[in-house]
Amino acid sequence: MDPPGKPRLLVVVFVALFVGFGFLGSRGIWDPDEGRYTNVALNMVDSGDWLDPRRNDDVDHWTKPPLTYWAIAASTELFGRNAWAVRLPVAIAYLLSVALTWQLARRLAPGAEAVAALAFATMLVPALASQLITTDFLLAAFEALAMSAYVEGRYGVHERRFRWWVAMWVAFGLAFLTKGPPALLPLAAILVLERLVPAQVTRRGQLFPAVVAFLLVAVPWYVAVSVRHPGLLRYFVGTEVVGRVVSDQFGRNGEWYGWAVVYLPTLLVGALPWTASMARWVCTIPAKVRRWGAPAARLADSAELLLTIWVLIPLVVFCIARSRLPLYLLPLFVPLSILIARQRQSERRTLPSLPWIGATVVGLIVMRVAMVLWPTSQNSLAWAEEIQRRSTEPVTEVVFINDAARYGLKLHLTAEVERVSIASVTEAGFNPPFDDSLARELAEAEPGVVYVVQENQWPAVKRSIGALGGHQLVRLGEPYRQRIFFTVTVR
Repeated sequence: MDPPGKPRLLVVVFVALFVGFGFLGSRGIWDPDEGRYTNVALNMVDSGDWLDPRRNDDVDHWTKPPLTYWAIAASTELFGRNAWAVRLPVAIAYLLSVALTWQLARRLAPGAEAVAALAFATMLVPALASQLITTDFLLAAFEALAMSAYVEGRYGVHERRFRWWVAMWVAFGLAFLTKGPPALLPLAAILVLERLVPAQVTRRGQLFPAVVAFLLVAVPWYVAVSVRHPGLLRYFVGTEVVGRVVSDQFGRNGEWYGWAVVYLPTLLVGALPWTASMARWVCTIPAKVRRWGAPAARLADSAELLLTIWVLIPLVVFCIARSRLPLYLLPLFVPLSILIARQRQSERRTLPSLPWIGATVVGLIVMRVAMVLWPTSQNSLAWAEEIQRRSTEPVTEVVFINDAARYGLKLHLTAEVERVSIASVTEAGFNPPFDDSLARELAEAEPGVVYVVQENQWPAVKRSIGALGGHQLVRLGEPYRQRIFFTVTVR
């Protein structure tokens, strides 16, 4: 039971700060996702071009809108080029999401704010993702901000409703600039609620200025890059939006059963240690749905109805779409946390005891330390240390041949990273799989270049370079993780 007089807010603040900032800069950048976002952000800083995301000096990178890159780039400009700085925007988004969960629960689950915020702060998925560099936590924070503004406008002071309405659309604009159309999925929940339980106050005449605010935030970057790069808008819509929904071209669990493989474990394990409370809430859904057939019941339960459809509508869309990854569900843990708090409140369960909270936080920190110590091949810091140890000259560029590029080397080695093909490269368009061909890369004859190739590809690379003539290969030590490092000099 919750001891009387417990400083609930201080407990939540302490837990969130400890989880969000504990060992923040201790782990190297993990590829592919962390390395990709960090690399693009640092290329923005180096080039001075914050409009076009770039993999390197020659190839642009168009898989995501720029807001996450901007946040990382700004953080490194303020705090230096280090793992702490590049992870700071995600940690701040985590803290903002905890605060917004509290604020939303204040309106939608009065008296259960601390439980809701603590649930979000300590569930496995939000806690472990709070230091993982992706777009997902910034998206979660902006979506929570938009929903908080909507809730304040609907349930708050009448005189402030218009400003909250505008704030909601601005927040959706920021979310759209973070991940594009998927950012608007919570808006579907709002529209459904407005249809099922019409607001008591009309917004006639308020929609136009609010939508203008959204457009001013969300659209200018898309317009600028589309004008600058003809065909880019078609690529955004056709490949990055429609392609992810209707096809498995990205190889992300597109099988008919992929939703169960990815999302069921994400919810059941990712909600720990609150899974039991979530399961008890799920069991109440059928009865509530039957009750919501009556308009009076919908009006009385509008808070629960909003939270429920905020979870279920995006979840159904994610299950239907054929591109499926666990962190796509991260924004849904905000309403899930509030629903868990409401469920516990109905059961007269309040904030867990301090020993329970302490054990949970210790467990999360142990997991964080394990991630730091885990000898994964995705840790680009280890790759950087190996390359530096073997190189006798400053390394300015690392070229991966027919292999996945470790883009985190941009941070840890301060070197450009490229991915080239042994074969000739003829692909045109946006986001080609290779930056260039090996032959054209060698023709540049740049100093300080280290090449990386898989051991089983080494004979083919030697033959290809030998056929070009005039080059000498120098191996750098023994293989590392089945890769050979070497340099090329011109005879």
